[in-house]
Amino acid sequence: MLEFFIRSLDASMIFTFAALGELINQRTGVLNVGIEGIMLFGATLGFISAKVTGNYFIGFLVGVAIGGLLGLLHGFVSITLGVDQVVSGMGIWILGFGLTTYIGSPYAGPLGLERIPALFGLSPFFFLGIVLVVITWFVLFKTNLGLRVRSVGENPSVAEVSGINVSRTRYLGVILGGMLMGMAGAIYTLDYNPVWSYNFIMGWGFISLALVFFSMWNPLILLAGSMLFGTLWQLSLNPQLVLPGILSRYIWRAIPFAITLVTLVFMSTRWFRTRWGAARPEALGQPYIKE
Repeated sequence: MLEFFIRSLDASMIFTFAALGELINQRTGVLNVGIEGIMLFGATLGFISAKVTGNYFIGFLVGVAIGGLLGLLHGFVSITLGVDQVVSGMGIWILGFGLTTYIGSPYAGPLGLERIPALFGLSPFFFLGIVLVVITWFVLFKTNLGLRVRSVGENPSVAEVSGINVSRTRYLGVILGGMLMGMAGAIYTLDYNPVWSYNFIMGWGFISLALVFFSMWNPLILLAGSMLFGTLWQLSLNPQLVLPGILSRYIWRAIPFAITLVTLVFMSTRWFRTRWGAARPEALGQPYIKE
């Protein structure tokens, strides 16, 4: 049972890193639905780099770098060119789904390196994730930088008049967010499950996207939601450890996605938008054209 909870916490950090990156994106007013594609790129290229060099640091560095580059690409298309942000994000996801399959196939199988040492039984990324959540919350709500980020996401026209460079702030958000998404993918293949296989992310990116809405764009609530979904995911893999003989494992596998769907439907209702809509960045998904 202890191993189950440890694995659940380790899984929750993958959701945390990816969702935290998306939360930063959305706080600047940019929606990126291509989280899964960025995670696939970060996981695959990070895995290959670590396997070829035998160095975990290089693997994580490559994962973070490719995530940042893809975030920059999404920013150029959606911020500079003004392309629909959903279309841009879906393009990144489709590209990631197809290209990583081709790139990673020759390296399919286990990583073959000694596992990253645990701290008190937990992955070191659990502690790093907690620190990043607290830092993100503090920066967003207690600093001038956070105020600028939130202003750009709420009303970019007013922010520009106030002397804030909207495009620069949004680029900062999408690059940093992409780096966290790439890091989440690298954590998956280098620490959580160091084996490469076809379409191994299996919807983690879309759950992370839903977590941002679930969290009301608050990093602390996001952390709690990540732990919930990490536990549900681990339960779907090993239901017999906690609830032996209750439902098929395939039904348990569908539960995280079912909860994701229900959450998104609930949050799109008029009642929710009326009562809690103020938490949503007002300019989310809207391109900004400087007049």
